[in-house]
Amino acid sequence: MDAEKAKLEFVVGMFVLIGMICLAYLSVKLGKLEVLGGHLYEVTAEFTSASGLKAGASIEIAGVEVGRVKSISLKEDRADVVMAIRDGIPLFDDSIASIKTRGIIGDKFVSLSTGGGGEPLRPGGRIRDTESGLDIEELVSQYVHGKVK
Repeated sequence: MDAEKAKLEFVVGMFVLIGMICLAYLSVKLGKLEVLGGHLYEVTAEFTSASGLKAGASIEIAGVEVGRVKSISLKEDRADVVMAIRDGIPLFDDSIASIKTRGIIGDKFVSLSTGGGGEPLRPGGRIRDTESGLDIEELVSQYVHGKVK
């Protein structure tokens, strides 16, 4: 009887261990966490409005994710966005950063146009040309209150 009980406890223990390993794997993959840190470099951009953009939002070039928004802070009257970009993704000083929305009411992300006519953008560099996202709530509010031109 003790051998059967020990075998059952072993099987249950293995099942629980495998379940915990799968849960940890999914947490890392779905949370898009960098376990080993990865090789990233930072660039910044200033937007007139970063409404709806959050730290951790994706950064894309041609629809391919190349990094994440690291932080967003207020610098005077503009939003200062720090972006972590994967090494090997070349950006130039004539790059353009735009805040876009996935779908009509989807998540916000930063879309980059890499440029190419200027000097390479170094780690810690600044993207000068930016386009803030379209604020749907503000447009609806203007329409409702009759302020649309």
